[in-house]
Amino acid sequence: MSQTSKPREGQLVDGRFLLLRYLGGSEHSDVFLTEIHEGERLLKAAIKLVAAVGENDELQLSRWRLAAGLSDPHLIPLFDMGRCELGGGPLLYVVMECAEENLAQILPDRALTPAEAREMLDSVLDVLAYLHGKGLVHGHIKPTNIMANGDLLKLSSDGLCRAGELLGRPGRPDAYDSPENAPEAIASPQTMSPAGDVWSLGMTLVETMTQKLPVARAAEQQELLPQSLPEPFLEIARHCLQRRPQDRWTIAQIADRLQNRIPAPAAHAPAPPPPRPAAARPARPPAMRQRYGIPVIAGIVLLLVAAVAGPRLFHGHSEPPPSPSATLVLPQVPPAAKQVTQPQRERPTKTPKPSAVEKEKNSERRTPEPALAHPETQREEPTETVAKLPAGAVVHGEVAQQVLPEVLESARNTIRGTVKVKVNVDVDRSGNVEGADLESPGPSKYFARAALQAAQQWKFKPANIAGRGVLSSWTLRFEFTRDGTRVTPTQESP
Repeated sequence: MSQTSKPREGQLVDGRFLLLRYLGGSEHSDVFLTEIHEGERLLKAAIKLVAAVGENDELQLSRWRLAAGLSDPHLIPLFDMGRCELGGGPLLYVVMECAEENLAQILPDRALTPAEAREMLDSVLDVLAYLHGKGLVHGHIKPTNIMANGDLLKLSSDGLCRAGELLGRPGRPDAYDSPENAPEAIASPQTMSPAGDVWSLGMTLVETMTQKLPVARAAEQQELLPQSLPEPFLEIARHCLQRRPQDRWTIAQIADRLQNRIPAPAAHAPAPPPPRPAAARPARPPAMRQRYGIPVIAGIVLLLVAAVAGPRLFHGHSEPPPSPSATLVLPQVPPAAKQVTQPQRERPTKTPKPSAVEKEKNSERRTPEPALAHPETQREEPTETVAKLPAGAVVHGEVAQQVLPEVLESARNTIRGTVKVKVNVDVDRSGNVEGADLESPGPSKYFARAALQAAQQWKFKPANIAGRGVLSSWTLRFEFTRDGTRVTPTQESP
């Protein structure tokens, strides 16, 4: 269609969309810059014209309508679609958000850095997990379809279809198509599947980090990957580019490897690695091997101390997570040592209940003395202070400074209904947030990250007991809509 594209500039599609400037196209479609009205504002948009082919027209329109109903900040939103006629020929059109640039425009000049590749991969995985969870397939993962508006990466959405549908794509297959969908490789009808998206993602990942596509139809694809590709990207590419669809990793497995929840294999190990006992797993770093005997001895000594110290060993409630390597190889004794020797983090939400003996002693006192009157007691047993004080002595805290998340307008426009995110924050005695974590991240990583970053900047008038500030915990409920963001704070303790 590109031969007739330039003369179409200035024409009107469906009596509503003016073709302002030709942006690009292929043998079966053209894309132009246009404008749409949003209230009183006039916004730039992109309009794609596709040659009508008769029997598949309604199927294509139904796919666009399906995509228009999706809501994800990393998907290009579709605004309108329909049929039109230009130059005497029937066409289909779809109007969508106009991206500022795409990944294919960057690659001729340079490859992505590992940090950029990780960010790109994280955004694409987020979208694919959302689509595959709804029984949909993207079907067109490639650099030209990975776009950016500001700091937000987005995937095209005009080529989505349901898993199991026939390929039905006009034009010839390209280098990103999976082997099972190559016409020369199979005799059965070609269908769309999540495994096909995984193959295309692997091809795209290698290209973005090397500026070259790997050989796509080799019998042993994993041996042809550039060994200079850093981990975890090399291992992810190996598991994406398996010729048999059932051998490829799922989107969840790729995300786990990217976040180091799947341990890295030994160097130059074949993919996929066969299951092995823990003793045969990759060796620990030399420094870790030299220290292996020390925690065991320390653990034995601590067990002897435990027999004397008795129940005091179980009052600690700070359990820092072990590193991934320690999780694989260390015995269970050393973590107990860490639990005793590490300084305790004061978290009022985890206050241990007083024992039966303590309750009996407290009931015998006619005038209980607040523990906070003794500074040394406050330092040694801060978590028991609240439990020993009468409820009437607690003065609840207040919000002193509320910070709303910064949300790109293009991301907010993707919202359908309300996106809800719940964040828990721990507040210190001066009213500052000392820790925040997601209790309920909601359907989108983008809005979850925005809420978490905002929550960490909140300030509070601290809760107090007997006139002294104490630790407290709050729950912040964020609600994102197209019209704005609302936050409801609730103090959980004391």
